[in-house]
Amino acid sequence: MKKTAHLRALINAPQILALHGVYDGFSARLAEHCGFTSAFITGSGISESRLGQPDVGLMGLEENVAAARSLSACTNLALLADGDTGYGNAVNVYHTVKAFEQAGVAGLMLEDQVWPKRCGHMKGKEVIPREEMVEKIHAAVAARVDPDFIIKSRTDALATDGMDEVIRRLNAYAEAGADLLFCDALVTEEQISTVVRNVSRPLCVNMGFGIRRRATTPLLSAPHLQDLGVAVVIFPRMLTACALMGMKQGIQLLQQSFTSGEVVDRPDALVSFEELNEIMGIEQVQELEARFLTPAQKAAKYKGEQTAPVSTSTQRER
Repeated sequence: MKKTAHLRALINAPQILALHGVYDGFSARLAEHCGFTSAFITGSGISESRLGQPDVGLMGLEENVAAARSLSACTNLALLADGDTGYGNAVNVYHTVKAFEQAGVAGLMLEDQVWPKRCGHMKGKEVIPREEMVEKIHAAVAARVDPDFIIKSRTDALATDGMDEVIRRLNAYAEAGADLLFCDALVTEEQISTVVRNVSRPLCVNMGFGIRRRATTPLLSAPHLQDLGVAVVIFPRMLTACALMGMKQGIQLLQQSFTSGEVVDRPDALVSFEELNEIMGIEQVQELEARFLTPAQKAAKYKGEQTAPVSTSTQRER
């Protein structure tokens, strides 16, 4: 099945679709290694990890597309990318959708904030007129080549115009052709339920774990969200925040070693070298070496060491 059709089927399935926020090779490979078949590319995670900058519209189209292309190439995940505002007007959106589709992702989220945008859980957001965003969605739908390519439309109007405008906007975006709807930073369970009941297409919400001042979306389990009628839940900052915490702990371990003068070995704090290589796909490399390197090349490379055995399927292909 095509990645686009797979993602569409998951969105429209009775069971809620949970998407981790991936942002680099580590996170994408790990998600696939753990059995997930789809994921959300977090724009904030790309901005923070690649640029070292907060999610306030400092990342451009080319940087975002390049990251999406790399993630699509290194896994079989059906990826839903974050296209920010589309980087301009409806004409820009048209070309943005084409760029992301060509990069190999299965869908793209577009939002109605004023550019430069900012993370939906930050203060100071502004939105463009509803009619302007409708034309952006029209352009997005017209640009896609594969009709199964998902167009996800996000509104940030709750913070600026209130719930009635959220409903008006999301239904207008659905009428324009959006396949999946998203209101960022809903602040109560009742608001989530209200949006679900009053929009015409599947609804996505996000769970912002790690936000200490919780004046934003309450943390709810996926089964509970499913009971409310939510179709998709994304976790855009879960993996980035966990990774940063892990790196902080690693730095602290080294600092302890410097202070004590002793080597601090904490296997519980690190993924082993062997597991890391397994997640990164070293077995595929070894299988290709076994299949294509000459006996002389393998002997020179490994000098009699045990190399990966040729699989049964590889033996048949040769």
